[in-house]
Amino acid sequence: MLKIGDFSKLSRISIRMLRHYDEIGLLVPESVDKFTGYRYYSEEQLPLANRINSLKDMGFSLSVIAEILKVYNDAQALKEYLLLKQMELKEQAERIDRQLRILETTIKRIGKDDNVMEYSVVLKEIPQRYVASLRKTIPSYDMEGMLWEQLMKEIAPQNVRYANPCYSIAVFHDEEYKEQNPDVEIQISVQGSYQNTENVVFKTVPSVLVASATFKGSYDQLTAVNQAVANWIRDNGYDFNGPMFTIYHVSPAQTSNPDELVTEICFPVKKN
Repeated sequence: MLKIGDFSKLSRISIRMLRHYDEIGLLVPESVDKFTGYRYYSEEQLPLANRINSLKDMGFSLSVIAEILKVYNDAQALKEYLLLKQMELKEQAERIDRQLRILETTIKRIGKDDNVMEYSVVLKEIPQRYVASLRKTIPSYDMEGMLWEQLMKEIAPQNVRYANPCYSIAVFHDEEYKEQNPDVEIQISVQGSYQNTENVVFKTVPSVLVASATFKGSYDQLTAVNQAVANWIRDNGYDFNGPMFTIYHVSPAQTSNPDELVTEICFPVKKN
């Protein structure tokens, strides 16, 4: 039998945590001296301690670890727990990566003149176009890619021909920014005649007058670009006239380097 101090050294778990594990039933001593209250562990408990350490290193909470240990010898059940955690950590990593890019961009701009934060805004007409359109409510804005995947999959059997120029557009139909479940429509310009699919509609979109700004680089700049366009609309006597949309001149589907992205933000307008 091992005293708690010796077991602590061998298992790399502090005495404080071993006592806590005992209290919650995660790792109970082999025996407890009823007179002194001293806890004693067996060498056979070291593999269990190692499992707990390993699962903690993966980021599992103690309550979840207790559930996993119940099915540890069931390979399929264990794999499901690990796959779920992998997905969770990937999402966290992506969110942290976005936050770091925003920080880096902001740090670079500090101390520079105000013109660095400005974007050129133009008034232009987006011509009438025939498009393949897919509109759905999605979990969040950063999951727009799922719409493009679905659209491409559904139109592929018809060998759709793209127009020239080929506008790839995302229209944001909500009247406000939504933290969850935004209403998003994607459109891609095509030429020819095609049958609607389960989720894709082929339709003609009328021309529209917009105030637009084009920028190169990551989407971290979106707030600044939106502000530049909004200021231009206010200063030049126009009103908003419909849902804003984004034209992807160089999209994430074409490059994995955010510095190479080219995006145009468009706000439909009318003279006030």
